[in-house]
Amino acid sequence: MTSPRSRRVSQRVGAIAESATLKVDAKAKALKAEGRPVIGFGAGEPDFPTPDYIVEAAVEACRDPRNHRYTPAGGLPELKRAIVAKTARDSGLVVEPAQVLVTNGGKQAIYEAFAAMLDPGDEVIVPAPYWTTYPEAIQLAGGVPVEVLADETQDYKVSVEQLEAARTERTKVLLFVSPSNPTGSVYSADEIRAIGAWVEANDLWVLTDEIYEHLVYDDLETGSLPVLCPELADHTVVVNGVAKTYAMTGWRVGWVIGPKDIVKAATNLQSHATSNVANVSQRAALAALEGDLTAVDAMKVAFDRRRRTIVSMLNEIDGVYCPTPGGAFYVYPSVKGLLGKEYDGQVLATSAELSEYILDKAEVAIVPGEAFGSPGYLRLSYALGDDDIVEGITRLQKLFA
Repeated sequence: MTSPRSRRVSQRVGAIAESATLKVDAKAKALKAEGRPVIGFGAGEPDFPTPDYIVEAAVEACRDPRNHRYTPAGGLPELKRAIVAKTARDSGLVVEPAQVLVTNGGKQAIYEAFAAMLDPGDEVIVPAPYWTTYPEAIQLAGGVPVEVLADETQDYKVSVEQLEAARTERTKVLLFVSPSNPTGSVYSADEIRAIGAWVEANDLWVLTDEIYEHLVYDDLETGSLPVLCPELADHTVVVNGVAKTYAMTGWRVGWVIGPKDIVKAATNLQSHATSNVANVSQRAALAALEGDLTAVDAMKVAFDRRRRTIVSMLNEIDGVYCPTPGGAFYVYPSVKGLLGKEYDGQVLATSAELSEYILDKAEVAIVPGEAFGSPGYLRLSYALGDDDIVEGITRLQKLFA
């Protein structure tokens, strides 16, 4: 008979893979701390400081005794109202405060939304390449991720035909992400409407991640799925947050927007898991959402410039093909042309091996496509300084010259 002590880590938690993006970022920072000139393209984190007016709001919040106490688990009422106003302003989606849950960042929003929606065995269609957290969150919630792969010939966007081929009697939810992490692809308004019509025809739910909503380039015509497909509004959950838009990754404020019963269930879960989000962070997020988008627009101009630079430089490397992303701050080049070749006496067969070689030889940290369900690719964030981008890609050009 097995001893209880021999069964140490639970199967559910033991099956969770470490976040590949955070792992690469941590390794890059550790090497930098040792004095090595590593350039990290791993983490999706703007290099800009949080705007001053947001920081000042947090400083004032620290001094206010109201923020030294517990507050409602679902979020400060004034922040929920600000999220309602911001959502109507930015996407045109009209909701009520009772449809909002404030969470500890986007990751908690995603997990709690899936936990509120899924029963054991329910399937979630996950377009790939996908952000590393999605499948893990689905499995933690008891669901089954069903991957649907789109490659560079499709601009990394899945078709309705692919979605239909993946649908089974257990399918409950479609995960929809635009702009995408890791590819930067943006679905057009017509593509979104077509996918929405398929969802409605099959009585499915949607979880849509809109964290990169403000980072769309080249005047692409796109939009929020429940706005373009209003018939889906009562069966769509939206997750969002302040991290990417306002350079607030460390403040940990996200939110869930959805039907009242789903949001109430997720709020109940959060009341036992973490209680309220840190009040100082909530006050900072309130200042961010009530301010204008001047700082956001300035960051977008910089990201757009960096996007053009990194795409151009990557495409100068023989064996690399990098599509131009329409949004977010990532590029997702195919490196299949570099694989299977010998470098310094070793044959690199996978993009994971290639990324290790690049870090060792060029001191450039990049996340391999294996982390995103798509071997043969690399993900590079261009949310870092212009000079670092040029230096980092120049190192790659020299390495594979």
